[in-house]
Amino acid sequence: MSKNLKIGIIGLDTSHSISFTKLLNDPDQKYHVEGGNVVVAYPGGSFDFEASYSRVERFTQDVKKNFGVEIVDSISTVAEQCDAILLESVDGRVHLNQFRQIARFSKPVFIDKPLATTYQDGRKIFELASKYNVPVMSSSALRFAQELTDILNNNEYGSIIGVDCYGPMAIESTQPGLFWYGIHTVEMLYTVLGQGCTEVKATTNDKHDVIAGIWRDGRIGTIRGNRLGNKQFGILLHREHGTQFVNIGAHPKPFYASLLEQIIVMFTSRKSIIDAEETLETMKFIEAANKSRDTNGYLVKL
Repeated sequence: MSKNLKIGIIGLDTSHSISFTKLLNDPDQKYHVEGGNVVVAYPGGSFDFEASYSRVERFTQDVKKNFGVEIVDSISTVAEQCDAILLESVDGRVHLNQFRQIARFSKPVFIDKPLATTYQDGRKIFELASKYNVPVMSSSALRFAQELTDILNNNEYGSIIGVDCYGPMAIESTQPGLFWYGIHTVEMLYTVLGQGCTEVKATTNDKHDVIAGIWRDGRIGTIRGNRLGNKQFGILLHREHGTQFVNIGAHPKPFYASLLEQIIVMFTSRKSIIDAEETLETMKFIEAANKSRDTNGYLVKL
């Protein structure tokens, strides 16, 4: 694989496509990410999802006019013309079908959050990846926020005994429950605690969600989501000898730059820093949380 990768994008219906293209293609960006350039893209778009169809034309023109990205009319053409793929479609429901069309090319693929909108679809994606030897990584950018990385590397207060995460949790009718915006806080939770959740319980109303997960080693992690306009993300990281506050948006380095650096590593090494089973467990966690939300706080086991 060449040092400066030719990168293709599938899905120009999300601002992430614009952010990634700027960071990769514009060397004057303060946090420019080296290692590849976006050269080709397929717009996509979902006719029944306003957040998709209302933006796809504008974003398509942006990457075409401002960054010289070639716009093509099929997903397979993107795969043919690039070394690695950013699957960016904002609608998680279409990710499995789109991945089916590119898996046979055996090129590394980053699938933006969510991996899929059901655990079963997520499992099928990784099964196809294994069949065709496709390196796959899926993540929210918040997993690699510099503030969170720095705190996790600071062990002065001892081992981690629990965590409370918070952030906005808008709900979209086409993206079940936490699969839309709640996935950001779920990814933060798993970045801290890793795999091992056994049961989930949710308390919800029109304005708030509070979701608690219990890990098999006894640790408890919680998520608080709001629908009141507060867009801040943060964490209280509980350790044996003290609690550390993490303001996710405090560091000047953008989340997307930190995520892209890890994506480029995956593209070149063909190995994801995130274990596939952890990604799939986040899918299970979200489905369990959604079920608990729908059943007035019924305790759901993973």
